[in-house]
Amino acid sequence: MFGFGLPELSIILVIVALIFGVGRLPELGGALGKTIRNFRKASEGKDEIEMKSREA
Repeated sequence: MFGFGLPELSIILVIVALIFGVGRLPELGGALGKTIRNFRKASEGKDEIEMKSREA
């Protein structure tokens, strides 16, 4: 996968944790999962995608 190994992915994870904070990582992971799911649905031609407004 683009030449990324375990050391590179762990360095990226540490940088993301420093930028966003450890407490927000699950929230970011969930948002990324929904984005990928919606992209797959849109590329398959399905009309329904999941939309949710951001809560403050």
